[in-house]
Amino acid sequence: MLFRLPVISFVATLFLGTGVVVADTSLIGSPGGVRESVSSPLPPEYVAGPDGSVKLRICFNWSCARTENITFTPDDIAILKRRMRTCSGESLHDRLQRIRIGIWQMESLAQKYQPLLANDRAINDFDAPVPGRMDCIDNSSNTTTYLSILRHIGELDGWSVSLPKVRKLFDVTAVHWTAVILDKETGISWSVDSWYRPNGHLPMVMPLRSWIAEKRAWEPPFERLNATPRSVRALCNTQ
Repeated sequence: MLFRLPVISFVATLFLGTGVVVADTSLIGSPGGVRESVSSPLPPEYVAGPDGSVKLRICFNWSCARTENITFTPDDIAILKRRMRTCSGESLHDRLQRIRIGIWQMESLAQKYQPLLANDRAINDFDAPVPGRMDCIDNSSNTTTYLSILRHIGELDGWSVSLPKVRKLFDVTAVHWTAVILDKETGISWSVDSWYRPNGHLPMVMPLRSWIAEKRAWEPPFERLNATPRSVRALCNTQ
């Protein structure tokens, strides 16, 4: 169960080009559990503690039919930061890889505290019968929360977090959501899509306009951005 911190609490905030949207944190302090499925991603919900811990809500079982409150310890956050800084360069490539590493690490931490998430597989076809499965609404909800936490702990320099975006909203067989970040320097929005890979893996990144156009992140010209090498350092291009 999450408790509202009396001294330091943080309302997750999404910075948009048109203003500021403050996520509802009214559920902080309430237990997770079974709920009605939703048709769009949930807003971020987390509390950053004075000791460096972060308490957050995750959702799964497709369309956030189940929510749960978990805590990342100060040690968890410290390790996360070290691993993100493996790619220390300031190129766009390295900046995107830091984000990919951060989401991968947060998904792995969430799985540590809720082992059912290990049942999640890429897309929906492979995990339909199992608890812990995640569709694009689960993934974009959780990824937006993770990105908001990364921004709060100072690991998202040069980026802001936007609301999730959808494509083919009225096509029930093809509707798809993604988390979104905005590059403050260029004004370009990027998709951060975790749905195409199992939980605890590197997400796919590409310009949002290409994602909307249904380009494939694992094909040219985006395949290098979305590599999955054996070595984390092989992700980086610090030259």
